[in-house]
Amino acid sequence: MSGRRASRRTALFLLYQWDVTGQPLASLYEGEVDPFARETAEAVAAEAADYDRRITEASEGWTADRLGAIERNILRLALHELDGEEVPDEVAIDEAVNLAKRYATDDAARLVNGILGRIVRERVP
Repeated sequence: MSGRRASRRTALFLLYQWDVTGQPLASLYEGEVDPFARETAEAVAAEAADYDRRITEASEGWTADRLGAIERNILRLALHELDGEEVPDEVAIDEAVNLAKRYATDDAARLVNGILGRIVRERVP
């Protein structure tokens, strides 16, 4: 697994635990967490409310809080990457879909792909 992919997965696990437990993110670090994963998780957590609003706007008949915690955090993580300039849109979406396939279901992967695709298509240039 590539360094960035492993860090993304670690960030997802941290965000999932944070979302489900309500514990402060910093209290969830066990052992050595690579800086990219930690910084990513902290940045996503700080913008979670905005990401949830955007997810809800792009979803048909679903609000972000009705999604499963894993799907919601995959989408948040992907939005963080889509908003940045380090990762091309196609890569951010593909990585999110692969995380959903691995840690959720194929249906979740299709949902993630659809929501992120809509967000990218409707983005104001």
